[in-house]
Amino acid sequence: MSQEAQTTLAMPEGEPTVATTTVPMWLIVGTLVLLFLSAWYFDRRGGWFQSKVYAPYVSLANLDEFQPPKGGDDGIRRGKILFEQNCALCHNTDGAGKPGQAPPLAGSEWVLTAGVNRLIRIPQVGLAGPVKVKGQEWNLNMAGMGAAYSDEQLADVLSYVRNSFGNKATLVTPEQVKKVRTDLGGRAQPYSPDELMKLEE
Repeated sequence: MSQEAQTTLAMPEGEPTVATTTVPMWLIVGTLVLLFLSAWYFDRRGGWFQSKVYAPYVSLANLDEFQPPKGGDDGIRRGKILFEQNCALCHNTDGAGKPGQAPPLAGSEWVLTAGVNRLIRIPQVGLAGPVKVKGQEWNLNMAGMGAAYSDEQLADVLSYVRNSFGNKATLVTPEQVKKVRTDLGGRAQPYSPDELMKLEE
């Protein structure tokens, strides 16, 4: 190769230069839209760290205490679904109740009874009048929300309530529900707390 050809190959055609370029507008707009949607999603679902969103759980161990028993009991799992579809509207998904509306089920002496006959009657026809739950007075006007459930469904819901939110009690059977329903006959009038307390637990 001649020296002239080598010189031609070695010589660049032009020196590199520094120039400014702009960021494409679509990239700026897309980033802003993404940031806005992220902030909107967090605002809608984040709860802004309010204690009522995360209470009453203060640790993972505490959370485990509020879970229904793990194992092969499909009835409690079915009861949880029914509870959250119907009962949680007033009693909350954590069983803590709502002030001025519905008493707590967590730790309630009405839930944690040795017998289940009174407990079965309440969702059948309702409960009306002043009642004390965990030392607090409530003036209830609860309708018979469980009247439309089958014996098995109501047993599942009550079993879930008696074994969730920190509660530990015996399960309710469809046979127990059927017996109470037979005793009720065609009653549609809600019980008063005093009337209910006179009946067999």
